[in-house]
Amino acid sequence: MSEAPPLWDPSQYHRFEAERDRAALDLLLRLPEDFAPSEVWDLGCGTGQHAALLKRRHPTAAVHGLDSSAAMLDQARALSADVDWVVGEIAAWSPARPVDLLFANASLQWLPDHEGLFRRLAEHLAPGGVMAVQMPQSWDTRHHRLMRETLAQGPWAERLARASARVQVMTAEAYYDVLAPLCDDIDLWATTYLHVLSGDDAVLEWMKGTALRPYLTALADHPPMRQAFLAALGQRLSAAFPRRMDGATLLPFPRLFLVAQRR
Repeated sequence: MSEAPPLWDPSQYHRFEAERDRAALDLLLRLPEDFAPSEVWDLGCGTGQHAALLKRRHPTAAVHGLDSSAAMLDQARALSADVDWVVGEIAAWSPARPVDLLFANASLQWLPDHEGLFRRLAEHLAPGGVMAVQMPQSWDTRHHRLMRETLAQGPWAERLARASARVQVMTAEAYYDVLAPLCDDIDLWATTYLHVLSGDDAVLEWMKGTALRPYLTALADHPPMRQAFLAALGQRLSAAFPRRMDGATLLPFPRLFLVAQRR
């Protein structure tokens, strides 16, 4: 079986839109107050809300939204924002001119070789340009450990071992060391959100929007196996994250933030 890129489901992703949006808005709040970019790129823009917000905040800027999913960009275009929507891969992205603001919310964790990647992205910044990045630090979380255990067990194990997945992000100190030769005012911080999720199998439904996309894609041609895998994982997650007395499910979710300005 050849490895296929993940198929994204905009409706599933937006099921927990308010919770997912919190980190992006927190990142935007840390941009320099007097910042006036003219060339803006949102890498991994998804359905485009943050690119559209950046356009409203900087109306004279040329704003571009890059994403590998045509389905996500179809929804982005429906926003009727004056944004240049581009289908493409971040790994192959090379802007035509230096970038004043590079925004990447929950996208770079899917790419390998972060030392080379972050160095290359910083090199695309104009002097004084800003890189603003947020990435989940989910590798060591309980729900991701349970996902990896379930992936390795059962009749789906061999098939899913070949499916691509996010990489383990580096330490904050490692990102500092990569960017320090190119950037000043490097701001790094981490936050653990305690998401209050509603509905049945809430953590499983959360993961179906992002982390499970490569595996669901790999099992798309085998619905019974796909359902068996989800049932096995859902049982583990429900035991680990029980619903509270009010019906809510609590999901701790750590994220790493980075804002750096090119010298």
